[in-house]
Amino acid sequence: MSLKNKLTTFVMLLIGVGIFAWESRHTNMRHMLHQLHTLNWWWILVGVLMMFGSWLIETIIVQVFLKQEHERLPFREAVRVPLVEQLFNAITPFSTGGQPAQLIALMRSGIEGGRASSVLLMKFVVYQLMVLVNFLLTIAVGFHYIADQLGPIKWFIIFGMVIHVTVIAGLLLVMYCYGFTKRMVAALLVPVGWVLGEERRLKLEARAELKIDSFYEESLHLKREKKKVIKASLLTLVQLLMYYSVPYFVLLALHVPQVNFIRVIVMHVMIVMIVSLFPIPGGSGGAEYSFSRIFSTFMSNPAQLVLAMLLWRVLTYYLGMVCGIIAVGIQPHRLTKIDDE
Repeated sequence: MSLKNKLTTFVMLLIGVGIFAWESRHTNMRHMLHQLHTLNWWWILVGVLMMFGSWLIETIIVQVFLKQEHERLPFREAVRVPLVEQLFNAITPFSTGGQPAQLIALMRSGIEGGRASSVLLMKFVVYQLMVLVNFLLTIAVGFHYIADQLGPIKWFIIFGMVIHVTVIAGLLLVMYCYGFTKRMVAALLVPVGWVLGEERRLKLEARAELKIDSFYEESLHLKREKKKVIKASLLTLVQLLMYYSVPYFVLLALHVPQVNFIRVIVMHVMIVMIVSLFPIPGGSGGAEYSFSRIFSTFMSNPAQLVLAMLLWRVLTYYLGMVCGIIAVGIQPHRLTKIDDE
């Protein structure tokens, strides 16, 4: 882990402390300590297990995509991939560091770079599709639970959905309408030349074509691995369900009455959609605001709400950072080939 990444991690921890201090500035600390004293730690443990379970399933997904006849990636090596992803997603804007960090982790485990890139592409496409499927399902099943309380936040949710749909549409266009996509990107960059000049436009177009060509070549692997994609998709749905359920167990730990599991899932899905819009690593600030805004209907006690927000962030964000730091520090077994099954 480089010095820059260490500094970034330290800064994100400081920002987290600062946000918690700001959110609790009007909170009676005696009430906060009382809530902490009466906390049911068994439900917190269940929340921790949900997070570990989601990473375990992601590890299995990595193994599914890498598995070939008589070959597999050992669990010890595969489990580092989601944990390293957690760390670098947490400390980079828009979670952009997760993909390259996973690639490096796989290559350090002895996976050839091209194969590792193909696996991560398939994993990324499946994950984005399942996030969208989860969002659409929660809208259909439970949006009426929280529609009246969203207020201005609903526009962030809509914008987040538009971005996810656009990303998926772009990926599918490259996969199935390769030539059309290249022509469309070239046309969209024409106005750039009017503003930045023709030379700059040509450079951007060349870079875009290179990325499209690379993605298309990698997408051919995705089309050939239909069984693996279906299996990974089902596993990803379970993984996301475990992750989305974490706030439910936090509320149970705080003895919040009449907690509805489906309603909490819907709320958390909405929060995740909002957080994806904030450029600050981990969506810091936006995550806490959206949680306190959406979950305030469950908890009228300010101390209870702030503690719930803190516990949620520790489980879904900071726990992943800590585990990621440990994973980065573990020296992988350098493999000349993937072990036989």
